[in-house]
Amino acid sequence: MSKELEGHTIAILATDGVERVELEQPCGAILAAGGCPELLSTHGGAIEARQMDIVPAGHFTVDGMVSEASVEDYDGLLLPGGTVNPDKLRMDPAAVGFVKAFVGTGKPVAAICHGPWTLAEAGAEVVDEELVVDGQLMTSRSPADLKAFCPGIIEHFAHARVA
Repeated sequence: MSKELEGHTIAILATDGVERVELEQPCGAILAAGGCPELLSTHGGAIEARQMDIVPAGHFTVDGMVSEASVEDYDGLLLPGGTVNPDKLRMDPAAVGFVKAFVGTGKPVAAICHGPWTLAEAGAEVVDEELVVDGQLMTSRSPADLKAFCPGIIEHFAHARVA
């Protein structure tokens, strides 16, 4: 078991409609690398996951509200997709503000599939490639890219400054 992310706390920002595989697999990769993922959302309790945007796919327990979160508490930010999830996030001022503030820190940010919509709302430009790293930002297009995305986020987050 690798420990590249030991001591790293990674914020995962998602809400109802998140694509299950895009949250579950990267979260598992973070845990396997010794990191501590924390799920932030626009509401407490649990968020509803989906498969292919339509099929109900269970729930994930929320660790904290994005409106109460501080970017200083995290070493990296993960934005999973699903079309409903980022669409709701980009309409939420606290979520967009958190992403803007996080990008402003220079810490690494990774987004997959529709996850970059929240980055675009915060001012980023999205490109259509399997895995793109542009400074602190890393993106992938879809769940088909998870094979490249999961190891990519470990390397990307491992270079974060640990508080």
